[in-house]
Amino acid sequence: KFLGNVHEFAMNSCNRLFLSFRKMELSSGKLAKFADGSAVVQLGDTAVMVTAVSKTKPSPSQFMPLVVDYRQKAAAAGRIPTNYLRRELGSTDKEILTSRVIDRSIRPLFPAGYFYDTQILCNLLAVDGVNDPDILAINGASAALALSDIPWNGPIGAVRVGLVDGETVINPTRKEMASSALNLVVAGAPQSQVVMLEATAENILQQDFCHAIKVGVKQTQQIIQGIQQLVKERGMAKRTVQKLFIAPEEIVEVAKKLASNKIYAVFTDSSHDKISRDEAINKIRLETEEQLKEKFPEAEPYEIMESFNVVSKDIFRKLVLNEYRRCDGRDLTSLRDIKCEVNMFKMLHGSALFQRGQTQVLCTVTFDSLESSVKSDVISTAVSGIKDKNFMLHYEFPPYATNEIGKVTGVNRRELGHGALAERALKPVIPQDFPFTIRVTSEVLESNGSSSMASACGGSLALMDAGVPVSNAVAGVAIGLVTKSSQGKGDIEDYRLLTDILGIEDYYGDMDFKMAGTNKGITALQVDLKLPGIPIKIVVEAIQQATAAKREILQIMNQTLAKPRPNRKESGPVVETIHVPLSKRLRFVGPGAYNLKKLQAQTGVTVSQLDEETYSVFAPTPGAMHEAREFIGEICKDDQEVNLEFGAIYTATITEIRRKDVIVAENTSDLCLNLYLSSQEPAGGW
Repeated sequence: KFLGNVHEFAMNSCNRLFLSFRKMELSSGKLAKFADGSAVVQLGDTAVMVTAVSKTKPSPSQFMPLVVDYRQKAAAAGRIPTNYLRRELGSTDKEILTSRVIDRSIRPLFPAGYFYDTQILCNLLAVDGVNDPDILAINGASAALALSDIPWNGPIGAVRVGLVDGETVINPTRKEMASSALNLVVAGAPQSQVVMLEATAENILQQDFCHAIKVGVKQTQQIIQGIQQLVKERGMAKRTVQKLFIAPEEIVEVAKKLASNKIYAVFTDSSHDKISRDEAINKIRLETEEQLKEKFPEAEPYEIMESFNVVSKDIFRKLVLNEYRRCDGRDLTSLRDIKCEVNMFKMLHGSALFQRGQTQVLCTVTFDSLESSVKSDVISTAVSGIKDKNFMLHYEFPPYATNEIGKVTGVNRRELGHGALAERALKPVIPQDFPFTIRVTSEVLESNGSSSMASACGGSLALMDAGVPVSNAVAGVAIGLVTKSSQGKGDIEDYRLLTDILGIEDYYGDMDFKMAGTNKGITALQVDLKLPGIPIKIVVEAIQQATAAKREILQIMNQTLAKPRPNRKESGPVVETIHVPLSKRLRFVGPGAYNLKKLQAQTGVTVSQLDEETYSVFAPTPGAMHEAREFIGEICKDDQEVNLEFGAIYTATITEIRRKDVIVAENTSDLCLNLYLSSQEPAGGW
């Protein structure tokens, strides 16, 4: 069952779309008029302005220099930043991940060889706490580019699809998302083509997932029509660029004659591994480029390099399309060899080594107190309702993983995105009432494709090794695509789907389709394309092929560790709940929390108050918990204290009257108490 439809378009400078019976408004021509293109998208009281600017002179880089920045302004949520300077500083994780989604949605539609610096800025103008602005930002970027004179083969449309009580909901509100089993972002192109997919799911069945994608793509067509109508009214003619950086046909033909046979021999030799294959191709490249420079002395360096790339790519793709051959000797649906190990080091709370071909990932699990959970900043909470989380996965990709040298600095955008994908894959199987904060680290030791899905597999094994009662094991796999397009129209005539792609298959292919899940269903999906769109049919086939591969991987993983360990390791932390009566709370806490601070400093435990008389004690080891018990027992022992019941009436003797208090002695013991009197002195004095 589907909830929400597009009802109508208004014929004016602002096209209005109605999604889920709520108005989405696209407008242009009022704000940021100096930008090449600008648009404001509003849904409810949430509004996002997106600008697009592209230089008219080419960039020296040999790739599409596109930069997308999405920023959540504090003023949009009616807040002031909480940092020392009280202003927006660096980007948050949420902003970076949203920027990546926008980038992956629009990048495939730029013309080949368009190497001109292009910047998309998404500025959150207002947020109502009901509608998430990320979908508006994708549609705003599409509208801004379509309205501008920047060469771009759009527009696209984007919607979020939820699954609430078994019903598909388009662009659900924050309240609806809280009870949704699916969070699917669909970016679609004209003619019901898919451009980008990103999803988190609570073990959704394959057929339900495919249905949600079809519904989402259908709704994107309505948004595309609205943008196209706005472009007719306010759009500009596309600029004529100085040049597109593509290889000249005459140089490509000569490169084919010089290098085709040599390249073919390397790509059909399955004895090569990643390093030896790269070395062999680079040797042929250097020889061929020298010959091309002699024959075409006036050619630019890029034209020489790109001509060789075109020849290599063409041979590689024809081997897959025509001969069904892959460079490592596998057939199209075969997995690489998989090896798994757990319990790598005794002192770790949980660990696993996952090796798939020449991709190797070391995953570790660490437990800490719930106080160590990731605290959301107030702006992200106000904008998107993001709360504290006690499960996180951090992904690291050091340069040695690909035999390179590089700076080892903070987390880059790629590492953040890959870690977020693996985290989304594992989060649905983590028990919500687990008494610890869980941190999974995934360090890529070797990389030859699909390291993020290897992180999901290794993370699942490490969690089970640590004794986390996950509901199911999780595995992930990447599916690639090689297509043949018709001359002129550019429609896909033929295609091949590849299971468990290598790095070179990702580089020369058209798609990186990453899917993770359990034996039952799907938990995460991310689809990145180099084409301006693919039919839904290919997406459904890729899901089916990934499902078969996922089950095969789970069978191999189960041979190493089939279910979570019944107990956590001895080196792991301990949590206990202690009861401290109100009469002993002063002794337990101490003046100025002195006793609590001393307890935590001496034993390393963390104490959290649950209610008036109950405290949670987290200890990093059982030994630390034993020390904490002894410390607490010593300061709370009953040898010099009489338990007085709160609210009870006792008979006592007043031994001294002072200006603001009296000293009383309880008649049945030697206990003396200070009783503080009212701050107001009686009319005749004391």
